[in-house]
Amino acid sequence: MEESKRKICAQYAVLLLACCFFSQLYASSDVKFYESFDEAFDGKWIVSEKEEYSGVWKHAKSEGHDDYGLLVSEKARKYAIVKELDNVVDLKEGTVVLQYEVRLQEGLECGGAYLKYLRPQEAGWTAKGFDNASPYTVMFGPDKCGATNKVHFILKHKNPKSGEFIEHHLKFPPSVPSDKLTHVYTAVLKPDNEVLIFVDGEEKKKANFLSADDFEPPLIPAETIPDPEDKKPEDWDERAKIPDPDAKKPDDWDEDAPMEIEDEEAEKPEGWLDDEPEEIDDPEATKPEDWDDEEDGLWEAPKTDNPKCEEAPGCGEWKRPMKRNPAYKGKWHAPLIDNPNYKGIWKPRDIPNPDYFELDKPNFEPIAAIGIEIWTMQDGILFDNILIASDEKVAESYRKTAWKPKFDVEKEKQKAEETAESGGLKRYQKVVFDLLYKVADVPFLGEHKAKVLDLLEKAEAQPNLTVSVVISVVVVFFSILLKLIFGGKKQPQPQPARASAETEKADAAETSTSNSQATEEKEEQSEDAAAPPRRRTRRDN
Repeated sequence: MEESKRKICAQYAVLLLACCFFSQLYASSDVKFYESFDEAFDGKWIVSEKEEYSGVWKHAKSEGHDDYGLLVSEKARKYAIVKELDNVVDLKEGTVVLQYEVRLQEGLECGGAYLKYLRPQEAGWTAKGFDNASPYTVMFGPDKCGATNKVHFILKHKNPKSGEFIEHHLKFPPSVPSDKLTHVYTAVLKPDNEVLIFVDGEEKKKANFLSADDFEPPLIPAETIPDPEDKKPEDWDERAKIPDPDAKKPDDWDEDAPMEIEDEEAEKPEGWLDDEPEEIDDPEATKPEDWDDEEDGLWEAPKTDNPKCEEAPGCGEWKRPMKRNPAYKGKWHAPLIDNPNYKGIWKPRDIPNPDYFELDKPNFEPIAAIGIEIWTMQDGILFDNILIASDEKVAESYRKTAWKPKFDVEKEKQKAEETAESGGLKRYQKVVFDLLYKVADVPFLGEHKAKVLDLLEKAEAQPNLTVSVVISVVVVFFSILLKLIFGGKKQPQPQPARASAETEKADAAETSTSNSQATEEKEEQSEDAAAPPRRRTRRDN
């Protein structure tokens, strides 16, 4: 009994210390905003009254924990909710850290789990009218659907010349973890124009706001642009090569010669069975008992391969095989020569960009509210511990005390479940896929990243493909690496002779004809398959 009391007292002491710790943190000037969702959000967070946002938000516990969060409770719904800050956060004043936790308790096949850091309401929005068009400064967090799998970071920046707000997307952002655990996402905006993206405290991306290599479109526009008023002259010739006007078809060029002719040197193989058909009536077939000659017609046995033909070189009428005609040249075309009037590929002249400006630092708009405006096919998305701070160490402390204990418990439970379900093989596959997802985060994959992630997701759903997927990803990885090292230029190929070129054209024409015939046959088969069942014929058995 005494032991039990001591344990309870110890637990209360730890809880009291944690409360004091968080109280001190929140009281610190380094914490600009913090929401733990320990208490109900009613009255503090405003749900959009727009009709399209029918999803119901709930104050609920994270599965397996006593910790509360803001829950997406229904599938296939749009959600919108907003929290106005007590004090506006100025992103121009030193370091700013944006951090929050999200748990995809039912996974995420198609939907978002990101936050929008909104401008003051003077920009033209209201809490009850919060929607997709409400003006924000930063959008940050996971988004996944189809080929999209990224942790968004989007800055909405005002062009001082045009006055237009433009979305600037972080290039090659990290991918979204594929499990159902609680993850913490952190964006650090530094005064030296750097932005760092962390997932679970691990740096995944470093970028510079003013670098054209890091944001699309770049914050600083191009100094010149193509003149929209410039038009290509009518006499501008873009043909590098033209047919030689002085060339004439040789007298011995026969355009009517066939591509193939019979091989006169071929001889019929010894033992060829001229009088034997390739197919014969199946001797083992018998007329069905319910066959009615009047109803079904005269019954005929189905055909089968002639066994005599299997031992002989062939059956039926022998014909000489065809061979390529050495006299075939195809249709004659004049050879190409350099075009004396060639002027190159036309492009409009460049003019100064009227929207160009120089920039030493981004002109950040202040943050006055935090909104969640998402569309998702999954329920069970839980948001928690939303933090805005001016010190990276504060964010790190929150990760250690608020996120890490939950994550460790969930990780251990996941391992136990995997072990119970499928033993060592499952663990091996998990390690492999974790490694592959890390490989997919390598920046130089570029536009190939989406394809690699799609391949990994399909393979995770079919574990038997693990080995082949590993091989495929390794091949893709090293192919891109070799291309980066040695370049992708193709060596110029020697030009084929004119006769060969014409032969290829004729081959292509013949292939096209064959493909057309095959297509017609498929269409006829499709029409037959779609037709109503026919009466049995005499060949049916």
